[in-house]
Parts: sequence; C-alpha cells; structure tokens
Amino acid sequence: MQLNRSDAILKYIVEYFIKYAQPVGSHTLIEEYGLKYSSATVRNEMFALEKMGFIEKAHTSGGRIPSAKGYRYYCDNLIDQKVDDYLKYSLQTVLSEKVKSIEEVMKASCEILSHMTSLVSVVSGKEDNERLASAQLIQIAPNTLTAVFVTDQGYVENKTFVIPDNINAEEIVKCMSLLNDRLKGTPIPNLVEKMEALKPVLSEYVISHDVIYQALMETFMRFASDRINLYGREQLFNNPEFKNDAEKLERVFKLLTNNSLIKEVKKDEEDKDFVLRIGDIDDNPDVSIVSKKINLGGKRETSITLVGPTRMDYSKALSALDYLSEELNKYFEELDKGGNRGE
Repeated sequence: MQLNRSDAILKYIVEYFIKYAQPVGSHTLIEEYGLKYSSATVRNEMFALEKMGFIEKAHTSGGRIPSAKGYRYYCDNLIDQKVDDYLKYSLQTVLSEKVKSIEEVMKASCEILSHMTSLVSVVSGKEDNERLASAQLIQIAPNTLTAVFVTDQGYVENKTFVIPDNINAEEIVKCMSLLNDRLKGTPIPNLVEKMEALKPVLSEYVISHDVIYQALMETFMRFASDRINLYGREQLFNNPEFKNDAEKLERVFKLLTNNSLIKEVKKDEEDKDFVLRIGDIDDNPDVSIVSKKINLGGKRETSITLVGPTRMDYSKALSALDYLSEELNKYFEELDKGGNRGE
C-alpha cells in the first residue's frame, strides 16, 4: 500500500499505540519505523493530524494517541488485512466435522476467534423467529425433576428442582405434557405470555403449589430473554486499560453481562451486515466493537461481535472476523442445501 506522508505517520501512530499502549512522539516514530523524515517534519505532520482531530494529546505525557476519528480513518483507509494461517487451519478443523450442532460450531469458532485476537467474542443466541420445539420433564430422583426446553434451532434450556413430599410427581409430569402440547411451535418471545394464559388449565396440577409454577416460569423467562454467549472474557485482563483500572473493568463487565451490548449491535445492524463502533459504547468510551452477521441457513441469522479496548488490533480483528463470517456463511449454506446439519 503506497501512502502519502500524512497517512503513513497516522498509520504508524495508531499501530504503535495498539502495540505498546503508550503515547508516541516524533523521535520515537522515527526510531521505531525507520522514517526518513526529520523530526521537525514529523512534528509538523503530527500537528496537522491533531488539528484535523485524528490524534490527540495524552494526559500523562507529551506524546500523542489516536482519537476515535483517527481509528476510524485507519480502519477505512490504512489497514493491512491478512488472515493468520493458524486461524484458517483451526477453523477448517472445526468445520470439517459435519455432525456438530449450530451451537457447537459457533462456540468452537468464537473460542478460536477470541484466542487469535485477544478480544471477547459475543454471540446473541436468540433469533426473532425461533420457536419452541419441545418441553419435556425428566424425573432424575424420587423428588427431583429436570424440565428441558428445546427450540427449533437446537438451543436447550433446563431447570432442575426438588418437589415437596406432598406433591405427586406424576401430576407434574402430566402438567409438562400439557405444556408441550399447548406451547409447541410458539415463538420464543411469546412463551411467557402464553404460559400465563394457561394458568387456569394448569391449576389442577401446579398452580396451588406456587414454588413449582414459579420454577417453570423462571425457566421460561430466562429461555425467552436475549441469550448472550461470551467467549474469551479473560482476555480483558490482558489489556492495561482494564487491568489497571477497576472502575473501567467493572463497566465493561456490566456491558457484557446485560442486554445493552446486543441492543447497540442490533440498532446498527438494521440496514447493514457489518458494524464498527469505536468508543462511546453505552457510555463506555474505552470500548470498541466489531460485529458481522452470520447466516445460519435459510432466513436464520445471528451475529458475532468482538469486544475490546479502543486500542484493539483492528487489522487482526477485522481480517479474522471477515474470514470467519465468510467461512461460516458457506458452511451453513452448504449444510442447509444438503440437509445434513447436525442438531
């Protein structure tokens, strides 16, 4: 890539800060990248970049760091994308096993992605058109039952509970059979409402024993909520932005464990398959996200989102996510056509 002097200096500033997490001055840039320009020339270019809003002064030294605008320009115009060979090999190994379920493929792929990028991978597990496929009750001990709910996309949720001695386990099993008949095929977002509508029908078996009813309802509520699957959360501790600042770390953990992150991604994904947000993620100025939609076959889709500091290695993140999404899209399309998807 042939760059003009201003772009080259901005590229080096961004990549130096990504690598070292330290502000950079003109002398350091010249030494680190073997620039043929004088220190005065580099300083002038840095002054111009700062005036345009691409870099800014660090609070702790006289050096400069990239701004959100600078990162965006870097990602749009200066990035070198190259897919790591180990990522290719690892992903192809996963995709060669055709009997894996959607969840298993996504889990293995995201674990590889997090390991290769040192970022957190996030998958929203619930699709808007997902429906309940079955509701079953398994008695694993005289007073212990496990309710198992499965969607048509292969997602499983379960709840194990102990019933009091005065409740007949057979009545609970009959109740679950009724639920299975009445709720099968119901869209997941409508499960709680429909469960509540069935209260009069269930009262003969369950409603007089509120603990059982509430246990079932709790499972449905968790089942119907947005499911956020996180991979590589420990990677956050490798970043000095979070490792050395408990408050920042707490904010990013809160972002990862509630629905605000998924809402942010879905809002941006309404009219595009790719999302790049640099800083200002739900009032987290030190966090960036990169997200791409994944077609699971037919009209089913989800997205994989990489979460990390604004100083994340965008070159590695973008190239890895591009490759992963392309390969997963092909994988699920081929399985969908061949009807060989493992569930």
